[in-house]
Amino acid sequence: MVEYEIVDLREFGIGTHKSVDDRPFGGGPGMILRADVLANAWESVTKNSLSSRKPYTVLMSASGKPYNETQAWELSGIEHLVIICGHYEGIDQRFIDKYVDAEISIGDYVLTGGELPALLVIDSIVRLLPGVLKKEEAATEESFSPALSGQLEYPQYTRPETFEGEPAPNVLTSGNHQEIKKWREQKSLEKTKAIRPDLLKRV
Repeated sequence: MVEYEIVDLREFGIGTHKSVDDRPFGGGPGMILRADVLANAWESVTKNSLSSRKPYTVLMSASGKPYNETQAWELSGIEHLVIICGHYEGIDQRFIDKYVDAEISIGDYVLTGGELPALLVIDSIVRLLPGVLKKEEAATEESFSPALSGQLEYPQYTRPETFEGEPAPNVLTSGNHQEIKKWREQKSLEKTKAIRPDLLKRV
């Protein structure tokens, strides 16, 4: 079972206007999310947790470590996960230093906030939990999985056997599972070389 809790930072805002950000020390454009506001919000989540353990806290940040399937598997084993969505120009570094366990980026580009990246991370984690997918083995042999040595998944085919004059590969309809396995391994390697050769350099 998965439970979600969304925390509105405005509930912990400062003053009449419930401010959650302020101008950066040293000058510069944009606004910075305040460390005290974030800390109070984080503490509220911790107090309401049914877990006795300190939650593992992730910050969605363009300057974070690039996210991948290995991290998804690691995070899927954590009982209580807190995801901080960055916004504005950034977050006070003091909050990051004291409360954040990992900074995660979903790519080398910048968005207006961390909400969409957080949803992507959540989906990638939840689908790995037992009982979420109808067939759990569907999450074990796919792109980036250990079963494929971190490579891209092989091409897939289904009915009709011939589409616009193009037949499905004969080996896939042969019933020879050993040959099918060899074909899939070869196609996985070819696809990875053509599209993501950087994945092969990690091995």
